[in-house]
Amino acid sequence: MELDEVADLSGRLLDEVERAVVGKREALQLVLLGLLADGHVLIEDYPGLAKTLIARSFAQVCDLGFARVQFTPDLMPSDVTGSSVYNQRTAEFDFRPGPIFTNLLLADEINRAPPKTQAALLEAMQERQVTIEGQTRPLDRPFLVLATQNPIEYEGTYPLPEAQLDRFLLRVSVGYPSRKDELGVLERRRQGRSDEIRLDPVVDGEMLRAMQRALEDVHVSESVGFYLVDVVRSTRESPSVNVGASLRGTLAVLKLARANAALAGRDFVTPDDVKAVAVHALAHRLSLKPELWVQRVRAEDVVQERLETVPTPPAEER
Repeated sequence: MELDEVADLSGRLLDEVERAVVGKREALQLVLLGLLADGHVLIEDYPGLAKTLIARSFAQVCDLGFARVQFTPDLMPSDVTGSSVYNQRTAEFDFRPGPIFTNLLLADEINRAPPKTQAALLEAMQERQVTIEGQTRPLDRPFLVLATQNPIEYEGTYPLPEAQLDRFLLRVSVGYPSRKDELGVLERRRQGRSDEIRLDPVVDGEMLRAMQRALEDVHVSESVGFYLVDVVRSTRESPSVNVGASLRGTLAVLKLARANAALAGRDFVTPDDVKAVAVHALAHRLSLKPELWVQRVRAEDVVQERLETVPTPPAEER
């Protein structure tokens, strides 16, 4: 697939999803960047802001197998991965796959489950396989996790382990709609006479895989590559953090910057592509010093400050 076709299909995907999710083009584009980069997306915001709707809408427009797991404090790992059940007729154990055996998994309110259950996703997210009772079973591609979580100030939640946060390619916040957009939602509901909006498929799983492969043709010059590395390395040197972004964070910025360039119809990455995705790719990977929590300093602020500090190289035309 050519990159101009990727840009065209991406625009059509976003237009179709916007039929259901009004006024959140920027957030939807970030989610799409994650899908194109073959990565997992964490959507974090307050209840009722269309987090679940976004995941379900992308599954419809990409015509992907879809499963939803509602994470709760009593959810067991086998409820996600599946387990073996004794078959009295054959006197053998039959494996019954869990909801993780799909293309797009919605892990809804993932921070409401204890760490043991959250960890059931780690192998699947990193290696696209699941090991159950000593047997490894591969997952069909594409395999993507869209997880939602409420802010951890809410009671009954568990902060995600650092190792799990690092598996998410990026973190997205939806935010409240504008006054005009909120009125638009009411108008669509009144005219449609139903809460449900059925979206039409734009691509299928194989086409999505082709779009993902096409991103490998997006060029990254040496100067932009060094700039990307310097931005990530600067988070490790910031006086505000205990632990900066790892090499996995560097790769995440690279993948997302390539996807951002492709959406813009370019076959090369610019420093602006890096700046557009760096906060979303790196902030959730930083561990801030405890004293900054009281000052309400956010990891996003630290990454933004690093972007303003690291010298930007001149853009290169191709």
